[in-house]
Amino acid sequence: MASDQDDLIKENLIESFLPRLRVYVAVEPVIDHLHFLEAELKERVRQRARTDGNSAAVDVLVDAVLRKPHPEGWFQGFVDALSNAECKQAADYMRGKLPDAEVEAENDNCMRMIDILVPSLVDMSTKELCVQCFVHKLITWDDKDKILHLADHQGLRDAARELLKRIVRCPPGWYSKFLQILLDTEHKDLYKLLVGSSDCNTTDETKRSDRVKETPGSSTCLQHLNHKETGDDTMDRCQGERSRDAAIQELSSSLEQLPPELCDSGAAAGVPDEVDIVLRDYQMDVAKPALEGKNIIICLPTGSGKTRVAVYITREHLDHTRAEGKPGKAVILVNTVPLVEQHYATEFHRFLKHAYKVERVSGKSMLKISFTEIMKKNDIIICTAQILENYLERSVKGEDEGVHLKDITLIIIDECHHTNKGEVYNQVMMRYLRQKNKNKMLKKEQKETVPLPQILGLTASLGVGDATKLNAAEKNILQICANLDASQIRTGNLGDYSNEPDKQIVLVEDKEKDPFGDVIKRIMHCIQIHANLSPTCELGSQNYEQWAVQSEQQAAKEEAQEVRVCVEHLRWYNDALILSNTIRMCDAFSFLNKYHEEELKSKTSPDEEHVINITDTERVLFNLFHDNKEELHKLSENQSNENDSLSKLRQSILYQFTTKDKARGIIFTKTRRSAIALSHWIQKNSKFADVGVNVAYVIGGGDQSVVKPMTPAAQKDVLNRFRSGAVNLLVATSVAQEGLDIPACNFVICYGLVTNEIAMIQAQGRARAKESSYIVIEVKGSGVTEKESVNEYRKDLMTKAIARIRALDPAVYINRIEEFQIQAIIEDRMRKTIKKNTKPEDPSEVKLSCRHCSKVVCTCDDIQIIGDMHHVNVSSEFSELFIQKENTSLQERLLDYETNGSIACKDCGQKWGTMMMYRGIECPCLIVKNFVVTIKEKKFSSYTKWRELPTTFQSFDYIEHASRLAHCSDDEDT
Repeated sequence: MASDQDDLIKENLIESFLPRLRVYVAVEPVIDHLHFLEAELKERVRQRARTDGNSAAVDVLVDAVLRKPHPEGWFQGFVDALSNAECKQAADYMRGKLPDAEVEAENDNCMRMIDILVPSLVDMSTKELCVQCFVHKLITWDDKDKILHLADHQGLRDAARELLKRIVRCPPGWYSKFLQILLDTEHKDLYKLLVGSSDCNTTDETKRSDRVKETPGSSTCLQHLNHKETGDDTMDRCQGERSRDAAIQELSSSLEQLPPELCDSGAAAGVPDEVDIVLRDYQMDVAKPALEGKNIIICLPTGSGKTRVAVYITREHLDHTRAEGKPGKAVILVNTVPLVEQHYATEFHRFLKHAYKVERVSGKSMLKISFTEIMKKNDIIICTAQILENYLERSVKGEDEGVHLKDITLIIIDECHHTNKGEVYNQVMMRYLRQKNKNKMLKKEQKETVPLPQILGLTASLGVGDATKLNAAEKNILQICANLDASQIRTGNLGDYSNEPDKQIVLVEDKEKDPFGDVIKRIMHCIQIHANLSPTCELGSQNYEQWAVQSEQQAAKEEAQEVRVCVEHLRWYNDALILSNTIRMCDAFSFLNKYHEEELKSKTSPDEEHVINITDTERVLFNLFHDNKEELHKLSENQSNENDSLSKLRQSILYQFTTKDKARGIIFTKTRRSAIALSHWIQKNSKFADVGVNVAYVIGGGDQSVVKPMTPAAQKDVLNRFRSGAVNLLVATSVAQEGLDIPACNFVICYGLVTNEIAMIQAQGRARAKESSYIVIEVKGSGVTEKESVNEYRKDLMTKAIARIRALDPAVYINRIEEFQIQAIIEDRMRKTIKKNTKPEDPSEVKLSCRHCSKVVCTCDDIQIIGDMHHVNVSSEFSELFIQKENTSLQERLLDYETNGSIACKDCGQKWGTMMMYRGIECPCLIVKNFVVTIKEKKFSSYTKWRELPTTFQSFDYIEHASRLAHCSDDEDT
């Protein structure tokens, strides 16, 4: 009943302020953020906006929002959508943050003034005023684009009307800003029209500014309106607003009775813009050294507000540098693309955009402007670490201006435990350490030093590396401190805010009989005998998978193609065994069947001009599956032989949803296949629906032959639905463990997922709500329970090591990390010397052969690089060697290129890569792991990344290739 009463209060609130919403809500951007509305409803609102205008569409939108039954979190979702669409005034009304009656009346009069004078105001210099209104934040980026589009296609007057409609949606104070813009852009006649004064020709800028400040709306606006409309009309309108005061006041007091999170602007990600940052005592305590300008590591549990502390430190840092008259610039480094958008939208932009320019950049960014220009034009930049490293390197090589560390005053490194050897974080910090060492020499020589940025590291767990004893753990953590040049590690006592979940380990029993697995093992034994293979590992284990990977690499290197293809099939059967112990047997069969279908498809040419060779061994393998397919299918449908792990998972989910008032949880699993299969299993089981389970999955991106990757946009959509309550159970791979801002949930299930102590702490941290549960369910062969015990030991080891480090005498601590730093600098110098003295192999001497049939395909001299990442071969000779096939799972469209198909060997059907359309030119893009590399007659089959090859590649010359194509086209026309 309480929930129904709350909903009634919210419904009354929305209906009462509907006249205000018609004015302040911009329908199209709001719709984009309303994730709990169905696509059909959204389209209906958009259609109404196109045909009858924004105001009429607001009514349809409100009807859709108020439609029952309400999904969980519907009201907060509506408020968040208003905020994210920058309809701040409308969001404030919904939160009960009502403006002063006098201020509201003044604002209404100003809006009325604009409305009356539209016929005269449309003669403005629309484009110029549009840009200025955007600069002064009277309109959004989307507003600006639409207005300029209207100006170009429908005329300046229509664009001017749109501009005037949009500026009046701003909070009170917009009128004075608009008047100032009119003055600054020499629209004196329009200024006089709005102010009602003939005296605007003064050249005294101070007087001019003061005059605008004196006309926010009230006095001049009221006086001018009295000339334009009757006093009775004005009084009636004001009286009409006053008549609702009592109802508004009643609704406002009712809002106070709602749970705090409904009115808390920080209740969810994608929340409204804020100016004030209020830190808890423990957060302020850990921030203190950083506020004094020191380099520190903040180590706090997941969900304790590390990022909010970083935002506060960033603001104080920039405020301080600005007060000193110095340029300040903060760069926030993250290790995944989704975190770029998350930190931008939910924290840094939300809190700091009022005072500073905030921008985000990632490899998926659609920004045309260079990163160097972004660094110059913004105060706060959030980016993936690799982007910063690339541009720091550019400045060294002199390829272009690049970026310099001396121009950055604060670097924040998120998930800083990744600052280890070989990691990109460490590459950035090595530049810092080298310059720090040079500065010492410069000081001794009494020369000017190069300024270095302040460093702030954030992590939930520093880990202990491979350490098993306290001294080794301490050494591992001190190494990270040295890499980050941290003066200390800051940990906090969360006190009442601490929320350690209840941990449970669920053991499972082996199957009494496993006829499905027995058939797969029988097939695997047949393959091993055929290829004369004798692995000592248990079938269906992780060790067997490792053996299969190593054996495939060795066979490819030795050109033992019959063995190689047998080992590949063995690996897939082993995966099916593991899956049958993790998910349903029918899912394991479906995976195995799909693999064979894809393999058969790869042996089929898209045309009939040539035939792809199928070897005798391949024919044996295909027939072996075909002969056992029907039996496997029947056995997979027999649910009596399902694994006990799945049964325990079912019990755990049902228990959580029947014992918790509002259950919300995450299931972490190892593979993408298992995440998708578990999600489908839950969806199809009516028992879960009966207790209110709404499930979705979230997995990572990247190209895999069997499992279609998940785009960042799709990940964001699922997380938003989980946040809004439309989804209350998330099945996820490790992509959701670290960094991603997943809302507080009250149970986490780790299902057969083997992790280290860092990942365990991250997973436990997702269960943030009070009285939460962290459940570990064993899966046969995973070794989860043993690993979990080891992780608990390593977690305690880390805590003790950090305590010992914090207790060190400051002089001893500094001495120890400086030793690590000097050692790291020497090692780095040695690596560079070796690399400098190691002459790269001649590209023409590095050959690529098809991994399956060993046919020589090309040399690295034929391969060119696009955008420092795509390796393509556009030679006419190469085009004769492959066939092109459509592959919808590869479809991706970015700024300058798109991939929409795969390329494969014309002789054997082995996949080589993708077909990429780059700015109108078809470019076969190669994946090195699909080839055997020969260097000076020595073969290598373990390369997985192009940068591992000891050779160089020339850059793709777009102009040359485009000119060549154009010339060929001209020849054809003649």
